[in-house]
Amino acid sequence: MARAKTVKATTPAPARLTVTQIRSAIGFNKNQRVVLEGLGIRRIRHTVEVPDTPAIRGMLLKVRHLVTVEAK
Repeated sequence: MARAKTVKATTPAPARLTVTQIRSAIGFNKNQRVVLEGLGIRRIRHTVEVPDTPAIRGMLLKVRHLVTVEAK
């Protein structure tokens, strides 16, 4: 008797966002500096690619005046 082939359900990869720091975090709330570190941003003009998730969107909302965001 032949076995049925199992089909793995593939989930599409989450969309990606490119985030670049454009302003210094000096003089702003310490929580905003922590958010930048959480995103993986290290310095001005540093660019990172992050997944487009609700958690990341919330982090970007807190530091929207310090970064630019581009959809990938």
